[in-house]
Amino acid sequence: MDFELTMEQRMLRDMVYEWSLKELGPQQEKIDEEDWMPPDFFRKLGDLGILGITIDEEYGGSAQGILMQALAIESMSRISPALAMSYAAHSNLCANNINKNGSKEQKSKYLPDLVAGVKIGALGLTEPEAGSDAMGLRTTAREQGDYFILNGTKMFITNGTIANTLLVYAKTDPEKKAKGISAFIVENTFPGFSVSKKIKKCGMRGSPTAELIFEDMRVPKENLVYEKNKGVHVMTSGLAYERIVLAGGSVGMAQQALEYSIQYAKQRVQFGQPIASFQMIQQKLADMYCLCEAARLLVYRAATFADSPEGKRGGKGTELDKLAASAILFAAEAATRICMEGVQIHGGYGYCLEYPIQKLWRDAKLYEIGAGTSEIRRLIVARELLH
Repeated sequence: MDFELTMEQRMLRDMVYEWSLKELGPQQEKIDEEDWMPPDFFRKLGDLGILGITIDEEYGGSAQGILMQALAIESMSRISPALAMSYAAHSNLCANNINKNGSKEQKSKYLPDLVAGVKIGALGLTEPEAGSDAMGLRTTAREQGDYFILNGTKMFITNGTIANTLLVYAKTDPEKKAKGISAFIVENTFPGFSVSKKIKKCGMRGSPTAELIFEDMRVPKENLVYEKNKGVHVMTSGLAYERIVLAGGSVGMAQQALEYSIQYAKQRVQFGQPIASFQMIQQKLADMYCLCEAARLLVYRAATFADSPEGKRGGKGTELDKLAASAILFAAEAATRICMEGVQIHGGYGYCLEYPIQKLWRDAKLYEIGAGTSEIRRLIVARELLH
């Protein structure tokens, strides 16, 4: 067992953190208050070279794997969890799925611009009536000449208002239910594509979330990903990687909340002494540290497995699914608890908008909901334990 990161991994982690601190740190108040994303965010990430961490080199990526991407989102999430989530939706949920399942022609057409940050990516899976029940989606795709005609609505789509390239799921054979789902690469310029509304959130502000409408949207047949009615393969293989990467975001928030709390506890004086000298505060900090480190190791374990030969396949009956679900289950709940305890340590100041601990608290909760709720993750882990 080796619990140390390589020099290359540490360099990437530190580079992304230092860049985030310099570029995103001074803008955090504006990002949160105005639900605003810097317009050059993805271009700068492209210049930084982290949009293609998991993408093959022939398409402009560096093919470094899931652990490296988890480290990148962890480091960015210490400063801006919202923008880190948008980064993950672009580079993992969209680009990595195309890299993993797309044809050579599709990858050549779409991946270079996504890696460079010229185009912005998103995933279109969740619907108003299909959240945890992803297989119950109602968006349909019927063949018509050289096109598929898509009709339906997608909800809670990260980057939905700004995405140029989206990986979208629809039913090509509704009677077959889960075995009738297909995946498509959609461009926001396709006839019939529209953004219905931008969704207002209490946390993760700065990461635009939208409802999308497809009304007789024409998608060229060459944009069908993998095979017709084989979309579940694309979906299940991608979900495990998504969960691991987003779990890295939870670790980043937890780490930052712990550091804020330690700093505040040493500075805040009550009853003539720093509150860090009080045993109840010390207990909270100790518990927060243990949760953070346990979450980090579980996430790194899952990411390392995902990068191994055994971790190339996800879905029911796989070790990857179990590790991915357990990683985000534990990391997300640990982050929410750590951020909540951080607010408690800060007292009244922690509930005020001037102190960043409250923003981490609002942001952390989303990872217990997105990418499959904590309840769904527990079902997955139990299913694999009993398999």
